[in-house]
Amino acid sequence: MTEPTGHEITELLQAWREGDERALEKLTPEVYRELHNAARRCMAREHDGHTLQTTALINELYLRLSDLREVDWQNRAHFFALCARQMRRILTDMARNRRSEKRGGGAFVVALDEAPEVASSSHSDVIAVDDALKALALIDERKSRVVELRFFGGLSVEETAEVLKVSPDTVARDWRLAKAWLLREIGGKTDGS
Repeated sequence: MTEPTGHEITELLQAWREGDERALEKLTPEVYRELHNAARRCMAREHDGHTLQTTALINELYLRLSDLREVDWQNRAHFFALCARQMRRILTDMARNRRSEKRGGGAFVVALDEAPEVASSSHSDVIAVDDALKALALIDERKSRVVELRFFGGLSVEETAEVLKVSPDTVARDWRLAKAWLLREIGGKTDGS
């Protein structure tokens, strides 16, 4: 089986938006592997007792996507960018719910140096990253989007550049600066500052 092209995925997304239910049936297996890989990266460093598994994250993502039929899909990258945002929301919502159940828990330093994945060992880490991304968005929306796309969505520098309509060099620069800012922001909260 050959990988679908970005153009084929875009055509399926647009057909789905226009009401063709068969387009969604064709689209699902085409994007499943990529979404599963992104979800697996998000879940890779969650603690062993985590109640949400990779497949469950994908299922929840599909439920949320089914409510987004009216989106004017621009292309494959736009689709995966929206998926990244939804995965961030799912993980953050779950982490906030778990934390409120346990009544506490502080933020921990999150390593952003390696591959773009949620590097968390607790729900508090996901919450800390989400809170820091919200703060970063107030200062620089694009840098916040770069982190969201790479960190939660697992998009490459080139894919992120395509989504944001900037050069790969700009994405690489934003990624470096945003990581440094986030590490300082999250580290300060961990130290009690």
